Amino acid sequence: MNMSLIYFFDIFGTVVFSISGVLVASRFRMDAFGAVVLGGLTAIGGGTIRDMAIGATPVFWMNDSTYLWVILATCITTIIAIRNQRNIPNWLLSISDAIGLAVFVGIGFEKAMQYQNLYTVATIIGVITGCGGGIVRDSLTGEIPSIFKREIYATSCFIGGIVYASSLKLGLTNATSFFLCVSCTLIARLISMNYSLSLPTVHMIEFSPTKSEKKDGIYNGYHEKV
Repeated sequence: MNMSLIYFFDIFGTVVFSISGVLVASRFRMDAFGAVVLGGLTAIGGGTIRDMAIGATPVFWMNDSTYLWVILATCITTIIAIRNQRNIPNWLLSISDAIGLAVFVGIGFEKAMQYQNLYTVATIIGVITGCGGGIVRDSLTGEIPSIFKREIYATSCFIGGIVYASSLKLGLTNATSFFLCVSCTLIARLISMNYSLSLPTVHMIEFSPTKSEKKDGIYNGYHEKV
């Protein structure tokens, strides 16, 4: 695949995830510095984990400072744009996050194939690239990362990775496989959001306490508060 095209989409994903980070920062009433930091970590978090995992060091933003300048410009522009907005629609954050997620899955898969020519590894790295920034963002704001919720978030990344691998196996070009991966990831994520689709949750099975547990005030492994 044309490297200039990959670079364009990488910058595009960086812009989208930077916006996503600033929008989340606005929810928590962070100052401008906090918004820039959160936007930056959202944009480069997944890619940084990816590069460290596959041994592509120094990581991408250390080799090309353009990413940092793009993040800074995007964050400042977004801060100014939403400064007088009292209510920011939830769909704006969801859509920007979904687009960034889809693009970075394709980017992660493509870069992993350059270092480890294994479809399974590339798929997992694609998921890490797509979800990594969001995990960092949500963890810093005290929220449960979307990847651990009932939402079809990481699953849509796996779908995109499988589509990319399958397309390559069928003999399609890298460019076509990339676009199919991004499209399928985005469609899967948007459909899951629109119809509130989710995976089954894991429920704890409750056991009746034994006589000794009742005596000691223990139930299901936890001491009862007196």
